[in-house]
Order: sequence, then structure tokens, then C-alpha cells
Amino acid sequence: MSEQSKSSQAPGHPPRVVIVGAGIAGVQTAVALREQGWPGTITLIGDEPHQPYDRPPLSKAVLLGKADGSAFDVDFAGLNIDLHLGRRVTALVPEERVVETVAGRVPYDHAVIATGADPITLPGSEGLPGVHLLRTLDDAARLRPVLAAQHEIVVVGAGWIGAEFATAAREAGCAVTVVEAADRPLASALPAEVAAHMTGWYADAGAELRLGARVASVTSGAVTLADGTVLPADAVVVGIGARPATAWLAGSGVEISVEDGSVLTDERLRTSAPDVYAVGDCASFPSTRYGTRLLVHHWDNALQGPRTVAENIARAGSEGLVYDPVPYFWSEQFGRFVQYVGHHVDSDELVWRGDPSGAAWSVLWLRGAGGPGGTQAGGSPAGRLVALLAVGRPRDLAQGRKLIERGVALDRERAANAAVPLKAAAL
Repeated sequence: MSEQSKSSQAPGHPPRVVIVGAGIAGVQTAVALREQGWPGTITLIGDEPHQPYDRPPLSKAVLLGKADGSAFDVDFAGLNIDLHLGRRVTALVPEERVVETVAGRVPYDHAVIATGADPITLPGSEGLPGVHLLRTLDDAARLRPVLAAQHEIVVVGAGWIGAEFATAAREAGCAVTVVEAADRPLASALPAEVAAHMTGWYADAGAELRLGARVASVTSGAVTLADGTVLPADAVVVGIGARPATAWLAGSGVEISVEDGSVLTDERLRTSAPDVYAVGDCASFPSTRYGTRLLVHHWDNALQGPRTVAENIARAGSEGLVYDPVPYFWSEQFGRFVQYVGHHVDSDELVWRGDPSGAAWSVLWLRGAGGPGGTQAGGSPAGRLVALLAVGRPRDLAQGRKLIERGVALDRERAANAAVPLKAAAL
């Protein structure tokens, strides 16, 4: 990463921050700047016409008609935040310190990229009637009458979004078939031995889950699988992942990952362009805690990161804050509250707490167990807790999060005993 300039303010005007993206990461950055006492102007630019809103309710309350929206309770005018909605940003020109939009150029002294991620579309399905994504408020509004009519729905993808939508659709009384190309749900997030215990949740809720099922084509009213099976569908909902919304940065000089399309930031969320930061779903950052670069597509990251960005902008010229969080997310699916904290890799040891066939259980990932330093006095195995998945065990999650933040090693045998408080397994 290049060094940030210590003073970028042009003479004759107060310092200017321009934030591109009016989702939670952008809004929280603007609010945090005011909380930090930022004296200059703040311009927040969003491409949707709606007042900035929260996304988690889209797959729940908004989709089921229990709420009309989820607008943030923020007094933008009172905070002197200049909000521009329905304004698409087309380019960033760091050498001129300008953001280009369809409505003209906006100069900045500090810029924040908070454009989030775009859903991945199913090839050949774009623009087809009855094929839906679920990412925006308008998406949820289009799907609401589909659920209200109790249609027959095919969901493509058994990831977090697919499971949450299937949950809502079953609650609305729809017939739901979920097709997943992998051999298990949540294949990109969880190992097979964990995801296997979630497979039965679909049938328990009255949804059909087809694994190892690749989509060959989608037409109006049907989904055809690679094996020739034709699934009738009044509506098709595609939930096969998301990719950072960074195409608009082409030619800007801002360094982008060739692997996942994220903006590459340093440990202080600074990009390769002077006085330009990136935060939320569009940005990846190096984690000393986990020894790797993380790209976190979850709400908590978009809430926490802006505080670091705001502090580093407001205190420009100082060393600044390092961003190295313990990632966290949750999902409500099929009557279960699922929470995950931390980051694991395949080589970490998996430890069960509780019976995974039951309603409440947890999984721990320990690092260093069985290796050098992986035993405690007396020879009992120990390992540093790096991640935890809790199903209906919120106390495990709360205690585990603190243990991960502190880098605590656990006694493996005590940690595996679901009757023992997790914190009591700390060494």
C-alpha cells in the first residue's frame, strides 16, 4: 500500500469527505465521522432512490409483509450529512481527487469506498420473467406478492440467503424446492461433517432439498437440471453468492484483488490511492489475528469497520487505528438461530459441544491442538479457540467471542462437555 498523504485539504474550503455507497457501511462511516468531531463536509452518495436502509430485514419482515421497509433512524440533515440518492457513481479519479457520477463530478479530500457487493446471477436467467434476486428493497417488494400468493418456488443455492428465503417462503405457505450444486448446504462456509446436520432442517420445514443438482437452464415457469429433471416454478429465486461491487473502479489505480474482486486495503482500511479508504462487503483486509487476508460479507463487518475509517480520517496524520476484528454473523433459518464467530481453516481441529441432532449444539475450531504447545500440563490436549458455530446456544457464542478476542487456549475435554460453561474450559 502507498503512504497516505498527511494533509490533502485544498486551500479555501473546509475538508471534504465523499462516501460512495449508502448502505450500512457508508451510513455508519458518515455518522462515526460526526461522532469523531469531523468539522468538514460529508457527502454520502447512494445509487438507490430509497432512504438508506438495513438489509437483514429484507429476507424476513419485509419479505413477509410484516414491515414496509427498514430505513435507518438517522437524522442526516441534523448531522449535516449531504445525502444524494439515486445517483450512480461511474469512476474515481485519485490524481484529481474527484468522484465522477451521472450527475457530475464531486471533489474530495478523503474518499470512502463502501459500495458493498452485487449478487451473482445465474447465466442465462437475466431478465427472464419470474426470476428474482434478493439483495435490495425493490427485490423484496417484487417477491412479497409471490409469497403472498403461495406460489411454487424453486430456490437456486442452499447458502445463507437461500436458506433464509426458503424459511420465509415456507412460513408464507409456498411449496419450496431448493437446488444446490454442491453435496451439502452451506458448502462454501462449513465443513461437510457440520453441514450434514443441517440438511434435515429443510425436510423438517416441508421444503425439498436437492443436492448435487446443477441447473442446466431456466425458462419461464420451469427449471431444468443437468440430469434432465424439470422442476415447475411459478418463481425462481437465485441465491448463489455475491461479489464486491468494484467494477466502477476500473482504471482508477485502486488495487483490486484478481481472485475475488475486492478492494485491497491495508490494516487501517486504506487503499493504494492516497486518502482513499474502503470498508464493508467490497473490501478485504489483512488480519494479523488469523494470518490471512479476510473478505467478510456480513452485517457486523459493515458496522464495525466504519469506526476505524472515521477515526483514521478524523485523526489524519497520526498512526491511526488497526482493523483486526473477530468476524461475526447470524442467520435465522427453519426455526433456528445460527451464529458464527471467528474464522477457521480446514486444518483446525473441530470439537463438538452437544448433540447436533438436537435443537441446541455448538462446534468449536481449535488451532494448535496436538501440535507444538498443543498440550497442557498433565498431557491433556489444548488449542487456541479461533472460531465457533452456535445453534440455539447464545451463551456459547457470547463466551466464545470473548475467548477468541483474547486468544485463549481451551482444555479440549472440558470444551467438549456441553454441560461445562465454555469460559470454564479456558486455560
